[in-house]
Formats: sequence, structure tokens, C-alpha cells
Amino acid sequence: MAPKAKPVVAAAASQPPPPLEDLFTALDRHINSFSFDNAVKLADQILAVAPADEDALRCKVVALIKDDRLDLALSAIRSSRIHLPDFDFLKAYCLYRQNKLNEALESLKTQERTTETMLLEAQILYRLGKMDACLDIYQKLQNSKIDNLEINCVASLVMGGRSSEVQGLLDSLRVKATSSFELAYNTACSLIERKKYTDAEQLLLSGRRIGQEVLMEDNLPDDEIESELAPLAVQLAYVQQLLGGKQDAIEAYIDIIKRDMADESSIAVAVNNLVSLRGPKDVSDSLRKLDRLKDKEAQNFRLASELDLKLPAKEKEAIYANRVLLLLHANKMDQGRELVSRLPDMFPESVIPILLQAAVLVRENKAGKAEELLAQFAGKYPEKSKVVHLARAQVAAAAGHPHIAADSVAKISDIQHMPATVATLVSLKERAGDIEGAAAVLDSAIKWWSNAMTEDNKLNIIMQEAASFKIRHGKEDDAAKLYEELVKSQGGIEALVGLVTTVARTDVDKAELYEKQLKALPGLKGIDVDSLERTSGVKQVDGPAHVGVTESHEEGKNKTKAKKKRKRKPRYPKGFDPANPGPPPDPERWLPRRERSTYRPKRKDKKAAQVRGAQGAVVREKQDVGTSSNNSNPKSNLAAASKGSSGASQQSKPSSKSRKKSRN
Repeated sequence: MAPKAKPVVAAAASQPPPPLEDLFTALDRHINSFSFDNAVKLADQILAVAPADEDALRCKVVALIKDDRLDLALSAIRSSRIHLPDFDFLKAYCLYRQNKLNEALESLKTQERTTETMLLEAQILYRLGKMDACLDIYQKLQNSKIDNLEINCVASLVMGGRSSEVQGLLDSLRVKATSSFELAYNTACSLIERKKYTDAEQLLLSGRRIGQEVLMEDNLPDDEIESELAPLAVQLAYVQQLLGGKQDAIEAYIDIIKRDMADESSIAVAVNNLVSLRGPKDVSDSLRKLDRLKDKEAQNFRLASELDLKLPAKEKEAIYANRVLLLLHANKMDQGRELVSRLPDMFPESVIPILLQAAVLVRENKAGKAEELLAQFAGKYPEKSKVVHLARAQVAAAAGHPHIAADSVAKISDIQHMPATVATLVSLKERAGDIEGAAAVLDSAIKWWSNAMTEDNKLNIIMQEAASFKIRHGKEDDAAKLYEELVKSQGGIEALVGLVTTVARTDVDKAELYEKQLKALPGLKGIDVDSLERTSGVKQVDGPAHVGVTESHEEGKNKTKAKKKRKRKPRYPKGFDPANPGPPPDPERWLPRRERSTYRPKRKDKKAAQVRGAQGAVVREKQDVGTSSNNSNPKSNLAAASKGSSGASQQSKPSSKSRKKSRN
């Protein structure tokens, strides 16, 4: 059969190729019908006939991009002998789709600044988290007639932490938040950032209604409509969670995950929010739900490529952080340690990876190494050190190292004067035995608040606590000076009382002088204080009066004993109706079967009639059993039935708790 193939090949090779016009007509037909695979094949046929044809080469590259074959598109661009002007733009777009963002920016530098190149650059900067530079480009494009530019602008403001500027932008563009469901979603996100949860909920509901109307007019099927509106559904559940409806939010998240009709990023956000809401409960189920987000081909946990491209860096970091915390709760230390070691390279500008590394070390009872790790990071990145210093202080305080904890808190300069920080530092230094250091903290705080020009001045609180601290450590003179200064500046009753009680220990005359400024209590006008001081105390009363007091005391005790306990309503099992309890249970249900009156041995020999059971089991003759069963009182049966039902109710209680316990 092999020799027969030669004439066929020769005949095929001898046939002339179709005219270029016919090939281009077929190419145009395939592109319009979205048959990109056939379009690529036709473009190759045209290039085989005319290798220098720019239109065929451009059609091939674009068809490969549309068919999501980005590697082949890049290969075609790089291997082409013809360098078209827009190839750098197409190359940058392919690199952007592959999440090679820095290379994409480099490729755009050689391009002319057109509307298309500026939009792509803004998208790349948005993905890199450089929101200020992204917004600068969008502001330059505001005069251009670009559809839905305000949607991207609002999204950039929210991601850049500038949610307060969203309403001003909409007013300047003369656009309403409900002009599209995408804009309603982004504006609702800005309201959530500003903690206006009720307004955000109303806007999300309006956006969902608008989206349903618009997408139904486009004749989209129900599943595609639901997929398009999935981000609004997830955000609505999140708002319910913030408003206190945790159970409703949990049910909404579970429904979105089970239906599996949303896009990958919305499902990922729903899973992450559900896991964070549950916390340490149902750790195994939470880990299984996170596993559906991982790359199936990767051995260790890594987000799927689609999610890695679509999700912002903050959301990806939150998913990885929750994964580490769940592994620690599940005591899977090896997996947690491996995942934590990869996070600093994945999120080099974030503090979260170093905090998670410290958490793993603390979980392994290596608090000293955790303190050292946090101190090194704080010294290397001082601009990110506030959270790290606080974490180091918490680790050190829990490990019994108050001096290290106090040193960490003292390095956060902008909160040193706050009452909470002052109280924490004083407590830590007292635990470390540094009384002078604690006093210096209080003195420094008093000096700061004395010079502060703020409406909410905390000098009064700090001076009160400082005076109490000095009295506690035997420095009455310093405490008296603080109280006297408070009385002169504030004139409060508490400060005056503190001054009198403090000065009375050293200078009685001065204490009496300030004591005259205290107002008399309303009920003490008829009491002679001097006569009370001259008495030696209450005399014991002899005779019947003493007996009367004793009797009244005994009566009081009896009355106390006579108090009845509050009767509680009996708790019945689920589905039990006390009005229709049904037939009473068998009173012998707790006995072994061999000891019941209804038991009859199968074998007729004497050995079968022997009573078997535990040592001390009750042995009853048939006659006695029959008599007892015949003479049994039905009331006792009812009592036994009521006892049985109460016992059943007591047994059902733990099971209901375990069901509740199973459920961000």
C-alpha cells in the first residue's frame, strides 16, 4: 500500500493553491463566526503563498490571542521577519494576559501614547497595585470618548484607599451610581470602605435589579445572567455579615458555592469569606473548600492560574493567610511551614507573611525566635514597623518577657501619649520591676498633654493615674503635687478627695484646709461627728434585747432558707408533644433482655433457664415476675413513662449542641 501513496502526493503537490482573494474571503468568514482555529489555519495557508503579507500575519496573531493561545501568539510575533508597528502593543497585551506585568510595561515604552496603549498601561498599573499612576492616566483620558471609563476610575479609587473621592468624581462626570450595575457595584464598595453599610446594601440591591433588566433585554440565558451578577451577590452577603447577620451571610456564601454558577473569582471570594467567618470551627471542611481553588496539577497549595490572573493582590494574600491559619488550627505544621516559606516571595511588599511566620514559630513554642524575626524585619523596614512592633510586644508579653514587650511598644513613637499605650507600658514595666521607668512614662505623657492643643485633652486622666501610681509606690509628696495641680486647674471632686486623703498622711492642717472645700453629704447634717469619734464603739446589749436580735437573725436565716427554687419548664425531645405522649414506654426497658418478664428461653433444658448477666443481677422466678407484672399499677407505668421522656430530653441536649457547633 505504501507505493500507491506517492502518485497521490505528487498529484496534490501539482495542484495550484487557491487564489488569495478566496483565502482572504474564507478567513474573514471564520473570524466573523468566531472560528479562530480555522482562521489560524487559513492565515498559515496565505503566509505559505505570500510570506510577507502583513494582513495575514496580523490576523494570525490576533486569532491566536482570541483563542487564548498566548504562547503561540508570542512565538509568532518573535519569529516573524516582518515587524509591524502594533506588534509591540500585541506583545504587551499577551504578557499582560500571562500576568508578566513588568515585561508588559517594558514592551509598551516603545509605543506611541495612544488611547489604546494608555488604557492597557492603566490596566497593568492597576494589576500591579500602583493606583495613583493608574488614576493619573484615567484622568488624562476623561476628555476622550471612552465607554464606561468612570467604572474603572471608581474601581481604582476604591483599591487605592481613596473611597471618599468617589462621589466627587461621579458629580464631576455627571454620572449617577445607578447608571449601570457595574458602576453601582464599585460605588457600593466605596460605601463599604466608608462603613456606610446600609447605603451600600440598598445600592447593591438596585444594581442587581438593573443588571437583571439589562441582561434579560440582551436575551442572555439565566445561568449567564447569574454569573454576571455573582459579584453583587457575594458583596451583598458580605454586607449582611458586616451588619450582624452572620447566619444569613453563611447561608448565602454556601448557596453561591454549591450552585457553582458564578465566575471563578466570585466563588473564590465567597469561599474565603466563609472560611474567615467560621474561624476555627469546621477546619476540615474549610480546608476542603479552599482546595477547590488550588491548581490541580500542583502538589502543594497554589491558586489556579485563572484566579492568579483575576484576583487582586490583597484578595490572594487573604486566601493564603487563611489557609495558613487553618493549617495551624488543624495542627498540620509541616504544610503550614512550607506555605509560609513561599509567601514573602509572593507578596514582598506586605507585612502579613512575616506575621504568619512569627505565628508558626509561636505555635511551635519558639517565642524567642519569633521575637528575633520580628525585630529584624522592623529594623529593615521601619516604614512598616508599627504592626510588627505590636506583634512582637504581644508575643513577648505572652511568653513572660515584659521588658522586651515594653521595649517594642516604646518604639512606636506616634502612640506614646495615648492613655491605652501609657497604661500598657506602665503595667509592663511594673511587671519587669522597672518602677522608675514606669514613672518616667507617666511624666512624659503628662508633659505631652500639657502642651497639646486638642479639644479632647487626656491630661486629667493621665494625672489621676499618675497620682494613683505614685501613692501605690510610696511617693505621697509627688502624688499630692499632682492632685493639687489638678484641683487648681480642673477643680474636680475626685481630685479634691484624692488630695485630702493623700495630704492627710503628711500635713493634717493642709488636709483640713482643703477638706473645707468638700460639700457636705445631704444625710449627715444631724450627726455629731465629734461625739462619734469619742465613743469606743457599740456596746454589747445584755438581756432580752440580745435574745430578740438573735431570734430575728434566726428568722431571717429561716426566711432565706424557705426561698423556693424557680421551677423550670421541662425540656422535651424534638418532635415530642406532651399533650399526646402516646403509649407509655416499657418499664423494663432498662433491664437486660434475659431479666425481663417477657423473656422465654429457647432451649428446654435446665441450663437455658439459668439467669445470665452481670454479677449482682436480680433473679426472679416466673411466678413472682408474673405476679409483679399483673399487679403493676398503671400510675407507676405513667410515672416511668414521664421519667423516660425526661431522660430522653436530657439525652437530646448534647446532640443539638454538637449540630450547632458544626458551623469569615
